[in-house]
Formats: sequence, C-alpha cells, structure tokens
Amino acid sequence: MDTPAPTNLTLSATNASPASTAERASPLSLRRVAIDTYRENVAYLNRNCAIYRAEGFQALSKIQVRANGRHVLATLNVVDDDSIVACGEVGLSEDAFQHLGIPDGHTASVSQAEPPASMEALFRKINGERLDKPDFHAIVQDIAAHHYSKIELTAFVVATNRGEMDREEVYFLTEAMVAAGRRLDWREPLVVDKHCIGGIPGNRTSMLVVPILAAYGILCPKTSSRAITSPAGTADTMEVLADVELPFEKLAEIVRTHRGCLAWGSTADLSPADDVLIAVERPLSLDSPAQMVASILSKKIAAGSTHLVLDIPIGPTAKVRSMPEAQRLRRLFEYVASRMHLSLEVVITDGRQPVGQGVGPMLEARDVMRVLENDPRAPNDLRQKSLRLAGRLIEASPDVRGGDGFAIARDILDSGRALSRMQAIINAQGARPFDHNHPPLGALTLEVCAPADGVVIGIDNLQIARVARMAGAPKVQSAGVDLLHKLGDSVKQGAPLFRVHAAYPSDLEFAAQLCRKASGYTLGQADEVPHVFVEF
Repeated sequence: MDTPAPTNLTLSATNASPASTAERASPLSLRRVAIDTYRENVAYLNRNCAIYRAEGFQALSKIQVRANGRHVLATLNVVDDDSIVACGEVGLSEDAFQHLGIPDGHTASVSQAEPPASMEALFRKINGERLDKPDFHAIVQDIAAHHYSKIELTAFVVATNRGEMDREEVYFLTEAMVAAGRRLDWREPLVVDKHCIGGIPGNRTSMLVVPILAAYGILCPKTSSRAITSPAGTADTMEVLADVELPFEKLAEIVRTHRGCLAWGSTADLSPADDVLIAVERPLSLDSPAQMVASILSKKIAAGSTHLVLDIPIGPTAKVRSMPEAQRLRRLFEYVASRMHLSLEVVITDGRQPVGQGVGPMLEARDVMRVLENDPRAPNDLRQKSLRLAGRLIEASPDVRGGDGFAIARDILDSGRALSRMQAIINAQGARPFDHNHPPLGALTLEVCAPADGVVIGIDNLQIARVARMAGAPKVQSAGVDLLHKLGDSVKQGAPLFRVHAAYPSDLEFAAQLCRKASGYTLGQADEVPHVFVEF
C-alpha cells in the first residue's frame, strides 16, 4: 500500500529544527532586563511561555537568542512574574543585551545552544590531562566569545588551579589569550610598562611611574583594571582625577601626543578572555601562578609593550610570602616572557605593609598628587618605590647607563616635569575636579586606637583592605582607610592607628564590626619588626 501523503508532511515537520518550528509558531519580543550579571550573559523566559514548554528548556541551560542576523549565547533563568518577563518575551541581562546590540522590543527567537567546540578539551583538563597549543586556543576563543557559562568558566579555572600546569602549558595559555583579542603595534622600538602582581593596598606606583617616563619621552600606554576584591585599582584611583573609559581611538591619540595614559583596559579589547576569567577567579580568591602569569603577560603583550618591569612584593600577608616562592614565580614569568619575545625585569619588593598612607580611590589619589607636587606630607615609601621602578624602565633606553635611571627619574619628579606631564594626561583624558589639599572624604569617620603602648611590628594587608572595602571603597570614592602609623612607629595607648572614612552609616558600621574583630595592627617591641630581603 502506498504511504499516504500526510505521513510525508508529518516526517518533514519532524525533521525541521525545533527552533525554526517554534520561531514560526510564536516569535518573541526582546526585553531588556536591568540586572547586572557581571560579565555573564543571562536570558529570562516566563515559565508559562509556549516556547519554554515546547523546547524542553530548564533553568541554567544554555540557549541561543537570535535577532536581526545576530546572536548571543546565554544562561537561562526562568521567571514566574509577568512583570519581569511576559509569556511573549525573552529577557536579556545588561551584559547579554549589550553583546546582542539589538533595540528593546525587537523580534527575537530562541533555541537550544550547541555545546562549545572546546568542551572536549575542557573535560580532559578537568581530568588532569596535559593540553596542547590547539586545545588552549580553542578554549580561549570560546571563552572570549562568551560561549562558556559561569559554571563552565569556574570548571576551567579550578582545573588549571588544582594541578600545576607545566610552563609550556602556561605559554600556550598566554599565547592563546593574546591571539583572542586586539594586539597593538605602536611602531616604536621601546614601549614600556610596569605591573605589580597585587595584594598590597595603596600601591599606586603606576600613577607616578607613567608621568615620569612620559616626561622623559619613553612611550608608556598604561591600561589597568578596576578593583574586584581590593579597595582600589589604578583605574579606580585615576578616575578620581580624570575619565578612564575612553574609546580606543582617543586613547591612542593621547598616547601619541603625551607619550602615556592611565586608562581602564577593557575598552581596548586587549586579551578579552582574561576579563571574562577574572570574573570567576577573583570572587573565588583563585590566583594560581599559571593564571597570574598568563593574565598579566597577555595584557602587556597585547598592549604592545616591548619592556616590562614586574613588581613582586613579599611579606607575611602579601600574595607571595617567601623568597623561594618569589623566585619560582619569577622563573615562570621569565620563561613565558622570553617565549613571547617580551623583555622582562622582575623586582622583588617589600610587601610587609601597605604602600603610602591612603587606602581607597580618593585617599590614594591624594597621596599620588602630593608626591607629584613634592609636598612634604607625601608618603616617602610611595615616592621612593615609584622612583626606583621608573628608574629601571628608564634604563631600558639604550642611551642610559645601568644605575643612572633612579637619578634621572628623581630629577624629573623634583623639577615638576612629572607633575606637568600628569596634568597634561589628566586634561587630555577629561579632567575631574579634585583638590588633594581638601579631598572630600567620607564625612563619617572611625578611629581605631592602640590598645597599649608599643611599636608597630605588623600590619595585615588583607585586613586593612577588607576594612576599606567594608567602608565602601572602591565604589564610594570618598571611602577608605587613612593610615596614621606604619611599621616601626612607636605609639601610645589610645593613639589612633588609622582612620576609617565612610559616606553611609551602614558602611561605617560594617567596617567597625570588622575592626572590633581585628584591627590589622600588631604591637610589640622594636626588635620584633619583621625583616624581608628585597631587591630595592
């Protein structure tokens, strides 16, 4: 018997993709859901939506949202409130909406997302296998394209953190992260940068090194990240003085005109996979040597740097706590930098305590401007460290003899040329009003006082950073911690050790609760102040 025609029609419909069938049956309207999901694409469907039921979606599955020839992959959240997303709509978080780039209300469609092509390589890494160059390139390309969910990103970060990657794997990861984004070429033989591995509050040396180098004439395009778990990053502090979110074309013009900049790096699309990975690394406090090396070097190489001075502070509460650990990290940095043809000098510095007096964007900007203006109130440790780092980079110039860099940097700072160059950079980026003599700090204050007579023999970097964050930094620029005593200082009982500034009563109370548990200061005898061997 012949097969009836309707059966053929039924088979044809079955072979059609579920997405195309659902699209024809019920197109959706795109809705912008004003939720910041922090670098994760999230989509929202109403539980009673016909497409949700027909496609067999479930919460946290990945879907593809398409509109006007564009698409975005997103993690699905299911809502039961029509006021958030109605049945005929697909909602997108702020990140997803920006990535899709389609107006609110536009017709859209959804379908099940295919697994990223690199998923098999990810599973092998989770199982502890060694990956090769194509594996890392595939994984990083998918990460940069936002094909991984937060769960999959976390799996990759933990897998590369759990077992120490060999140094060639770290090189493959670094190379892949550079290849995934834009790579700048300034067409100059000497392009310098300075970077610290972090963990030391108040360490705003970059904001002094850049104007010193730029005034000398060396190209120094400094792009920095915002703070995630620290009280302030270089970009957060510079934002007190000037705009830091600049279009790349304007950034490039500033660098060519003034020989330097201090800007937020995410707008330049340099090593974009790193920005995505940071979103899961920092909240989990995962910062393995492999991830640290790939993150730092990929950003510097992508930014077009030819020479880098890397600051590794060591101390009891720093990221690196012993000289053997610092030397192992140094060798890994040097190996990868050499393979990437980047001239690298690693310096090991004093990380026993915060650098400078202020911890928080406005307080740190105050310290930087005081150093630039040669103000007698300027913190000497910030000044000296900045001069030494700048001196090392000046010595990268073929016209400068080794050992002469510090004196050259000091002359540029003392003469006011660094201040003039910083003011030119600030004006070019878009100056913001700020008077370091009368900074508008948070009006709510708390002084933490010495419980007894003694000498400051310890300052916990992590605790001071936590207190500053509880007070509101970096989101509240005027919040933070003003250090009134440093290591080796003698104090009397009841004398204030530091002052907390906050703008809101709740923030001040959070900081006060933390201080009551532990101030972060240890008092003792003068001969108990810890010593560490550092290179300068």
